Amino acid sequence: MTGLDYFKAKQAATISPRELFKIQQDSPADVLVVDVRIGSVPTRIRGAVAIPQNEIVQRMAELPNDKLLVLYCWETWCSLAMKAAIPLLESGFKVREMYGGIAAWEVLKLPTDAEGSPKGTIECAC
Repeated sequence: MTGLDYFKAKQAATISPRELFKIQQDSPADVLVVDVRIGSVPTRIRGAVAIPQNEIVQRMAELPNDKLLVLYCWETWCSLAMKAAIPLLESGFKVREMYGGIAAWEVLKLPTDAEGSPKGTIECAC
């Protein structure tokens, strides 16, 4: 794989928080956001469904196969979304990973739903 191939594949497999927010505003019926973090979480992207990465294979039937699934986890170095994407792609779902995770979403002050445990008790099982 060349550097060019790598970056083309990366571009096709990822989406930025701002791009996702725009899709949510313009075509909300075309996308489902999936929070794949494990454990208690203080906030979630508004409208996201929670399916932890370690449950994704068992819960695939809950996901629509006619929408783009955008997965996210904690931060840039967290690999839960990438790990969750693989079996979904193998099963024919359209999937992209939101890079930067919830941390990037919150830095941009995009809408969230408060949920789960208070800040300070996050456990990353990345």
